Amino acid sequence: MTYDSDEYLEFIQARKAQIESLVADAAEKSGRSVSEIEIVAVSKTVPVEAVLAAYKAGYRVFGENRPQELTHKLTCLSEAPFASEISFDMIGNLQKNKINQVVGKVRYIHSISSEHLAEAVSKRAEAKDSQESVLLEVNVSAEASKSGFSPEEVSESIQKIVDLPHISVVGLMTMAPKDDPERAKRTFSGLRELRDCLSQQVGLKLDVLSCGMSDDFTYAIEEGSTTIRLGRVLFDPAYTLSGH
Repeated sequence: MTYDSDEYLEFIQARKAQIESLVADAAEKSGRSVSEIEIVAVSKTVPVEAVLAAYKAGYRVFGENRPQELTHKLTCLSEAPFASEISFDMIGNLQKNKINQVVGKVRYIHSISSEHLAEAVSKRAEAKDSQESVLLEVNVSAEASKSGFSPEEVSESIQKIVDLPHISVVGLMTMAPKDDPERAKRTFSGLRELRDCLSQQVGLKLDVLSCGMSDDFTYAIEEGSTTIRLGRVLFDPAYTLSGH
C-alpha cells in the first residue's frame, strides 16, 4: 500500500472514524464536549503524500519535530490550492541554531523547555516582526529521559517568559511514561492542575493542554487534554487500537 493510493486514503478515513469514536467516548466519560479537543496529525515520520491523504480525510493541523522536515513539507505544499487551509506545529525539541527555520512558519511551538530558549525565540521573532504562540514543555513525570521544565521551574520562570515581547504563552505540553496507564493519568492530571495554578499566578487562561499520543490519548482526554498529538495510530496501518 503506497501513501498516494486510494487504498491508503480509505485506511486514513476509516481510522479517523475509529479515532473520533474513541475521542467522543473519552470526552463523554469526563463530561466534556468533543469540540474542546483538537487532533494534531503528527506527520514527522511520513512523506508529503501521507499528509495529502490526511488532508483529504479532514485533518488540518500537522506536527513536525525536525525543522528541516518542516521546511521540506512547507515547501512542497506551498503551491497546493489548499495550502492556506492547513497549518503546522513544532512539537519536537528545538535547538537554538534551528529557531530561524521555525519562527514565523508554525501555528504553535509546543516545546519551549527553558527560559533561554524562550528568549531566543522572542529575539528571532522580533527580527522577523512576528508573534510566536508557544507552549511550555513540562516534565511532569520527572523522567530523566524527558526534557522540559520541572513543575517548580516553570512556576519560577513563567512570568519572565510571559513578559517577553514577541511570545504569547497559550498553554502547556507534556509527555507521559510509556506502558503505564496509571502513571500516564497522573501525569496528565498533574499537567492540568499545574495549568490551573499557573493560570492564576500570571493571569492568563493557558487554554491549550497538549498531551496524549497514540498509546494514551483517551486517558489524556479524560484528564483534560485539549490537544492530542497522534502519529502512528493515525498514519500507520500496522498500528492496532486494541489498547484503547
